[in-house]
Amino acid sequence: MTPEQLRQVDSEIVWHPFTAMQAHAREQPPIIAAAEGFELMDLSGRRYLDGTSSLWCNIHGHRVPAIDDAIRRQLDRVAHTTLLGLGNLPSIEFARQLVDVTPAGLNHVFYSDDGSTAVEAALKIALQYYRQRSHRREERSLYVSLDGAYHGDTIGAVSVGGIDLFHGIYGELLFRKLTVPSPSPRLAPPGVSAADHFGYCLTELERTLRQHRHEIAAFLIEPRVQAAAGILVHPPGYLRRLRELTWELDILLIADEVATGFGRTGPMWACDHEAVAPDMLCLSKGITGGYLPLGATLTTTPIYDAFLGEPGEGKTFFHGHTFTGNPLACAAGLASLELLETNRVLDNVSRLGMVLARRLAALNEHPHVGDIRRCGLMVGIELVQDRATGTPFPPERRTGHRVTLAARQRGVIIRPLGDVVVLMPAPGMPEGLLERLCDATFAAIDEAVAEV
Repeated sequence: MTPEQLRQVDSEIVWHPFTAMQAHAREQPPIIAAAEGFELMDLSGRRYLDGTSSLWCNIHGHRVPAIDDAIRRQLDRVAHTTLLGLGNLPSIEFARQLVDVTPAGLNHVFYSDDGSTAVEAALKIALQYYRQRSHRREERSLYVSLDGAYHGDTIGAVSVGGIDLFHGIYGELLFRKLTVPSPSPRLAPPGVSAADHFGYCLTELERTLRQHRHEIAAFLIEPRVQAAAGILVHPPGYLRRLRELTWELDILLIADEVATGFGRTGPMWACDHEAVAPDMLCLSKGITGGYLPLGATLTTTPIYDAFLGEPGEGKTFFHGHTFTGNPLACAAGLASLELLETNRVLDNVSRLGMVLARRLAALNEHPHVGDIRRCGLMVGIELVQDRATGTPFPPERRTGHRVTLAARQRGVIIRPLGDVVVLMPAPGMPEGLLERLCDATFAAIDEAVAEV
């Protein structure tokens, strides 16, 4: 097909996720045909810096020889075989390494396909665990999450989500959950200090958990950063207090590190900021270096043991996916883990974080930047119509999207969350490319708000 035919098919037949298709057809965004390093190339060969890590999953760049070779070697053996009753070498080797590098006590790996399915599995495991554990069996079906939470798009994951724009229409399909206020300072009401808001959030957290302790199956949290909520960064101490309370009250803690894992916030896991070991850990996105779909839900041995028994006892976890533990994806994951160590990627994240801190400081007095939030390489720049009053731009103006279009003209791909401009450079990105990402984004912001 010609480029024009490809664009027509893309606009008329391909239904893009989280995309206003009428506007998409009108704007005709680039069709990516190739990639090299940290750049994407469209049909005409024009290059774009990948400023969102291909939706927050790319770690080492594109066409990485070590990962490419690992996938090719696995292709010469077997591309896919089921884990339902069978094993395969890459899934076994990768599970062993995941157990070695994740927080202590997470000794069992349940594979799935993506972040939503990793969370979905965790929700079902939690409910079944309380009904089957050897001591004090209980019927628990209540979950708790934060205001503004996002944990995926399958029905269970949507049930524990809290972004009305994404989830509101599906209310009649969802199960019961409770929410507690997010401790992000950005959400403190007018006139309330960040410290007072944090204290209020801790009080509400404890009150809710104590009041419903015998109903709650699990508390789900994105540790340290609520990503899709607009890069909301939590103050130190919240995750630690949550872990203390869930331990005391016998409530499972599920850490959703789909977005925050594999060095994105600085350390390997966002839980490491406060030395917290959850009862379950949900992984995806960067798990294969951004190459292939794969999810994983890691659990502790007490949880796993509740599912052990003879077939007739009915304790089996009846949940799974056709491509669970796909050998190609696991081979990519193994190669990516090795690169994280040999290339000292976490050290690079530390260096890039200092570059970001320096560059973002230039926006501190920008008249249309209401807030800058950063943790490691996760950055949210909130645009407002008036900095002094905090007045937002009218939603129909799509100011964040205007920044995206202006950045694209400067050879950079970014994607906002509403009017929050998100920067998500790959952990392995060189400093020079990060400087280029900042240059283009800041210029794009100025262009997008120039007429205000």
